[in-house]
Amino acid sequence: MFPHIVLLGRTIDTYKIMALLGIFSAGIYSCVLSKRKNIDYVETIHFLLAACIGVILGSHLLYILINYKNIGTKQPFVDFVRLFFGGSVFYGGLIGGMGITYIFRKKFTHFNQIVEIVTVSIPLFHFFGRVGCFFNGCCFGIENSLGFKFNSSYIDAANGIKRLPIQLIEATFNITLFILLRELSKKEIFKNKLLDVYLLAYSIGRFIFEFYRGDIYRGVYFHLSTSQIISMIIFVVVLFKSGIRKEFGYHKP
Repeated sequence: MFPHIVLLGRTIDTYKIMALLGIFSAGIYSCVLSKRKNIDYVETIHFLLAACIGVILGSHLLYILINYKNIGTKQPFVDFVRLFFGGSVFYGGLIGGMGITYIFRKKFTHFNQIVEIVTVSIPLFHFFGRVGCFFNGCCFGIENSLGFKFNSSYIDAANGIKRLPIQLIEATFNITLFILLRELSKKEIFKNKLLDVYLLAYSIGRFIFEFYRGDIYRGVYFHLSTSQIISMIIFVVVLFKSGIRKEFGYHKP
């Protein structure tokens, strides 16, 4: 759609602009929410910085794992670096962010409270990211006569065909999820379990959205995409390890 814009004589990737908007929006919201809950926002910023490191490493490493076949034998290191900076996968970033903050959890006085706060902001960040995907022409959907036609996507397969705007559909899902988590946080419903609620809800949504994705370069196994397999694992693990099922009246026989 609009992969680039010209600003002050410089060409800037639209996706990068949207990603930055997402980062700033999520960061500002997390700090505001921290203040409302009487938590030092500086500690929240440190938490977010640590999470960002995990997000960057995790998202790019998972992209490499999915596309490892593109690493040749002549210049494996060069191919590795090229792949590392060539793309990212949301689930890798999510897992990386959670992993690194958990490893350093003892460094944060209000770790559990900050996790609750940052959880609310995750779908807010993702909303901007998916809008950026739409402008960029990546993460495109299946062919659809009522969809949008891309002509300038860097992925050739996306161009020249009307495609379902699955990016905007997922963006709408994410902003709705953000509003839901915000309300749950305000009313202290599912207190200390907001991350579990988010993971369960997003894994279900992502599993469904993947059926309407038109790109298969991310990897497909047993007729399921990589993200669908991860969604299934996350859903099962969270459902049976978090105890959240008890909130719905489920008890072991």
